[in-house]
Amino acid sequence: MDRKRAEAVVWRNRALLLFDRVSVPVAVCDVYGAVLLANPAMAAECGTTPGRLRGKDVLELFRPQEATQVERIAEALRLRHRSRYQVAVCWPAPGGGERYGELTADPVSDSVEETPSLLVMLRVAGEREVPVAPAVEAGPVERRILALLAGGASTAQAARETGLTADGVNYHLRRLSARWGAGNRTELVARAYALGVLTAGVWPPG
Repeated sequence: MDRKRAEAVVWRNRALLLFDRVSVPVAVCDVYGAVLLANPAMAAECGTTPGRLRGKDVLELFRPQEATQVERIAEALRLRHRSRYQVAVCWPAPGGGERYGELTADPVSDSVEETPSLLVMLRVAGEREVPVAPAVEAGPVERRILALLAGGASTAQAARETGLTADGVNYHLRRLSARWGAGNRTELVARAYALGVLTAGVWPPG
């Protein structure tokens, strides 16, 4: 029995040595996705060290492209299905930009009855630059004018509400259009929502 235990320790140490040296990003997670062990290649993809990855949720480190994929895998694991699961993911590249690829998870355990751990491997498919959003520059008066326009106000109504003249309203709108590259008022209001200057899902606009 002692000899078997000693042999098991030897093979475990060899496996850990291989785990650390393999160039493929690999981690062992519990059934809920918390990292138990990660190799240096996996840690490098996250811009950290293996020890700091311990306890992190692998699906927070690598963002799934489809939530339904994750739900199907979680249900399969609850039912103790032992298939190979693949999830399309993206994550911040250590040097900037965004990488994308695929996580492959294989349930592993010493017996069928045990709750499995997940052997997770990452395949890097490519990298893309993250577009830089234009600077959101809109003062309180400009924000108020945009909110009024989004609510259907005319130039004259916006002037009355803000205490400006019609020319004053048009001046602010021209400045915003030039700053955001908007061709007309409809596009200007759409840009304001896209940039977070106006809050989506709120009425009246604000």
